[in-house]
Amino acid sequence: MKVAVVIPCYKVEEHIRDVVSGIPANVDMIITVNDKSPDGTASVLSEIEKTDSRVVVVNNDKNMGVGGAMITGFKEAVARNADVVIKLDGDGQMDPSYIGKMVEHLSSDKYDFVKGNRFFDRKMLKNMPFIRRFGNLGMSFLIKISSGYWNISDPTNGYFATTSNILKRIDYKRISKRFFFESSLIIEIYYAGARIKDLSMPAIYADEKSNLSIAKTLFTFPPKLFYAMLRRIWLRYFIYDFNMNSLYIIFGLPLFLFGLIFGIVEWIIYASNSVTAPTGTIMLAVIPLILGFQMLLAAVQYDMTAKNPFEIEK
Repeated sequence: MKVAVVIPCYKVEEHIRDVVSGIPANVDMIITVNDKSPDGTASVLSEIEKTDSRVVVVNNDKNMGVGGAMITGFKEAVARNADVVIKLDGDGQMDPSYIGKMVEHLSSDKYDFVKGNRFFDRKMLKNMPFIRRFGNLGMSFLIKISSGYWNISDPTNGYFATTSNILKRIDYKRISKRFFFESSLIIEIYYAGARIKDLSMPAIYADEKSNLSIAKTLFTFPPKLFYAMLRRIWLRYFIYDFNMNSLYIIFGLPLFLFGLIFGIVEWIIYASNSVTAPTGTIMLAVIPLILGFQMLLAAVQYDMTAKNPFEIEK
C-alpha cells in the first residue's frame, strides 16, 4: 500500500524538522501544507524538501485553517495515488511510531478509518491537562450522538489514518476548514460508510501553543453538532429508511415535550396560587413524560446497535 502522511503546517518552524525526521521509512510520501504561516515555516519546509526525497511542499495562497490545509493535502495525496493517508500535526504532539499500526489495521480490510484514542491509557489520562480532558470528554459525547459512531472514544483526536476510497467519497464542501475539522470529518465519513477503529496512543504535551480558543469552542461547536445530529437522524430514519426507530422518534419526542412543557406550566400556575394540583393534572403531565422518555431511550439504544446503512460491503 502506498502510504502518505499529510502535515498541516502553521507556526511550526520549531517542531517540523523533528516531526519529519521521526516519520518511519515505510511512509512513501510526506505532504507538508504550508497554510500561509507568518513565521519561518515556509523556509524550513523548503530546506527539508531538499534533504528528504519523500517530502512534498504545498503552499496555500491564503490561510485556510487546519481543515483547509488538510483538504489541500488530501487532494494532493489522492492525486499522487496514495492508498492510505495519515494526518500528523506539525507541532510534535503525535508519535509517528504508531503509523505502522494504523496502516496495518487499514490493510486488513476490516477498517476504513483508524484514529488515536488518548483515553485508553490511564497514566496518560492523568497527565493530560484538566481543561483538555474535561472538554474532550464532553465534546466526545456530543460527537458520538451527531456522527452515529457510538463505539468510539476521543473522537476529537486529530491523529488518524484513512483510505483514499473514503477520501474520494466524502463531500469536502461539508468539511469544516477551521478547528471543527476533525469533528466534521468524523460526521461526514459516516455517509461514506467508513468503519472506524480506535487505537490507543498517548499525546505529547510540551511547549507547543494551541491556536484553539476554548471559549470559541464552547460557543461554536455545540450548535454545529446539534445541526449535524438532526441532519443524521432525518436522513438515517426518514429519508433513506423508515423503521421502528422512526416510530420511536415520531411518538416519543412529542409525548416527552408535551409532558415536560405541560408539567412546567401547570406547576407554575398552581405554585403561584399556592394551590395543590389535582391528581388528574399531575398524571396528564407524568404519563406522557415517562412514555416519551422511554421511547427516546429505546431510540438511542436502537441507534447505538444499528448498522451503518451507508457502509460498503467488503
